[in-house]
Amino acid sequence: MALIQQRNDVDLFMSKAAAEVMAMYDFDTRTLRGQMTCFRDTTASASPVGLFYHGHYDRLIIAPATSNTVAKMVWGVADTLITNIYAQAGKCRIPSIVFACDTEPVMETEAPDGMVMVYPRRIDLENVVRLRGFEYTEVVTSFSELLEALEETA
Repeated sequence: MALIQQRNDVDLFMSKAAAEVMAMYDFDTRTLRGQMTCFRDTTASASPVGLFYHGHYDRLIIAPATSNTVAKMVWGVADTLITNIYAQAGKCRIPSIVFACDTEPVMETEAPDGMVMVYPRRIDLENVVRLRGFEYTEVVTSFSELLEALEETA
């Protein structure tokens, strides 16, 4: 969140889950809406995807991307705001950078109450590998890789 708040070229597309998680981490979404354009996952057709067809964006960053989102993207399911904009960006040949969450067999991750251990399933790890093979998609697995990818595409 600190990264996007430093930039003036960000529109935030927020899933329902993201809004819930942001509240758990004490981020006020109303404050964010005052700082940047925010789209919430509230429509069945994900109407903001039209902006991708009109050249409004030159790249898409999905960060973080949960295992559920990665699985949907890999299998072509576009039933949420995030998976729909990913699909539409690809159809418009707009490069995407995906910061996948579950990328190692054993990981320590930050939870609202502190650090916890997680053990991604084999299918989660396989889906990250599959996503790496998608056209117009770069998968990153750490914050430093995300920063590097953003610098390269700037």
